[in-house]
Amino acid sequence: MLPLASMTNFTILSVVVSADKLSAYGLPSGRLLRVIPVFSVDPEKGWGYSEETKPMLNTSHGFVPWDDLHHTELSQTNGEVDGRWVFGNANNTPRVARIDLKTFRTAEIIELPNSAGNHSSPFITENTEYVVAGTRFSVPADNANGDVAINTYKENFKGHLSFIAVDQATGGMSLSFQIQCPGVNFDLSHAGKGPSHGWFFFSCYNTEQANTLLEVNASQKDKDFIMAVNWKKAEEYIKAGKGKKTTTNYAHNVWDEKTHSGKSEIIKEVLILDSKEFPDLCYMIPCPKSPHGCDVDPTGEYIVGSGKLAALIPVFSFTKLQAAIANKEFDGVYDGINVIKYESALYGEVAKPGLGPLHTEFDANGNAYTSFFVSSEVVKWNIKDLKVLDRVPTYYSVGHLCVPGGDSRKPFGKYLIAYNKITKDRYLPTGPELSQSAQLYDISGDKMQLILDFPTIGEPHYAQACPAGLVTPDQVKIFKIEENNHPYVAKGEGEAKVVREGNKVHVYMTAIRSHFAPDNIEGVKMGDEVYFHVTNLEQDWDVPHGFAVKGASNAELLIMPGETTTLKWTPDKVGIFPMYCTDFCSALHQEMQGYIRVSPAGSNIPLKFSVGEQAAAPAGN
Repeated sequence: MLPLASMTNFTILSVVVSADKLSAYGLPSGRLLRVIPVFSVDPEKGWGYSEETKPMLNTSHGFVPWDDLHHTELSQTNGEVDGRWVFGNANNTPRVARIDLKTFRTAEIIELPNSAGNHSSPFITENTEYVVAGTRFSVPADNANGDVAINTYKENFKGHLSFIAVDQATGGMSLSFQIQCPGVNFDLSHAGKGPSHGWFFFSCYNTEQANTLLEVNASQKDKDFIMAVNWKKAEEYIKAGKGKKTTTNYAHNVWDEKTHSGKSEIIKEVLILDSKEFPDLCYMIPCPKSPHGCDVDPTGEYIVGSGKLAALIPVFSFTKLQAAIANKEFDGVYDGINVIKYESALYGEVAKPGLGPLHTEFDANGNAYTSFFVSSEVVKWNIKDLKVLDRVPTYYSVGHLCVPGGDSRKPFGKYLIAYNKITKDRYLPTGPELSQSAQLYDISGDKMQLILDFPTIGEPHYAQACPAGLVTPDQVKIFKIEENNHPYVAKGEGEAKVVREGNKVHVYMTAIRSHFAPDNIEGVKMGDEVYFHVTNLEQDWDVPHGFAVKGASNAELLIMPGETTTLKWTPDKVGIFPMYCTDFCSALHQEMQGYIRVSPAGSNIPLKFSVGEQAAAPAGN
């Protein structure tokens, strides 16, 4: 994505939770550049409405037109952001999506079996070998009897961690294996890097295994856990044939840029490793209290836990963790998993940093930045000596943070963005729901400086950012018409036609400034299903065309240059129905229109189509 102005040096991808889309902003301008539909239908772009995109929203529950997207993660190479793909999660019907940054479009969506709630995702390994997801709500496994009493939680509910393999050439995703874990709530996670590459770290709460009033019953213990997972060891077990195939159903949806179409497949099994059967696979590290954030510093040595109800920030050492495992410095067993002694893994604690720590990001100078929801502030502290260096207020109740590259081996420094849940008096009132807020801080000096306060699409959650130059060189500007392999493409006006197949009418339509071909269609009858396959013949950048027909109950289309997209339309009455271009394309955009005539069922009106055929002059003229 190109900068809008010389001051816009970064592209930031932040999540739009309420609309279930990704939004791309420029930094430091704070300008909204693009909104990308992922898990929810979008009538502006026809996402989930066109025949080609409907399969992308398929699940084992059928077509699901919405979700609750929370987190983004940029792909990495050697622990550094590489600008190829961004991954997003669906929290409600558990799914992970891959958005291709060549097109800024959703390229793939995979559903997660044995899961309920997908908040703990999508987190990646340092070479994007895996995208990893933990289940928020533990539930009975898909192949188990789910008709059990809810109060049998401890006996029947399980948590699963999903490891989605990513093809390094294409980005294609496949569910490699899952690890079955105790029935707890997995909250957030990050992968190790450098010396800790090969490990994953998950925050866990509700280790009380409560099933009601979690605000009280899941806050009883002084410490919950950070779970350390040796995924390299899991790979060894999988390669040795130790995984068990279990039956399930989950959807895998893939977009094909050659046919401009999505395809959905239901997969019937998954490989499972049971953490109880492999004691060197998972370890629990005590962490106070109800931990939310779980972050790994750029060196890969330090793991930061953020207990929402804690008055300190614990920092764990990967080196000490490994020594504790080697020396079996355990403090009991939790549901079959060894618990590391707190002091054995602890590097140190940041004392009295603030109230309600949530998330931590890092700069390139050995400093950490933690958000505090209750005290509405961001606190800067040094990783080595654990001393607080600075604090700034936010407006108000900050949640996630973003430092560009802040969860990678190479943070880009300079900026920090705070994503605030509440605004109150920041902007003009717009009814009971106010615009959410993002605040941009300059962190290039010793002290953080607020330099911009701007509204965002709600609710701003996690974000990732990278230099625009990582994304723009390989961006797709047009789809080459000669490479369009859509089954209903019309590569020129000479190929425009209307074909009847029983009660299905296929319109092979072209769009170019400033007309459709055909633009007059007759012979459509009540009871017909009309499929408008619209090909945008433009081969000039940024000249999309729209398409809509009166009475369509689904959406419009937005067709990029060289692309073919299909709108299904079922007429609901006899008459003349206008169709038109919905996206401004030229000075004669208003003239880009046509008509469809719908006749009664059983009529003998022949199928006829034309372009440029003028109406007959009235008699006597």
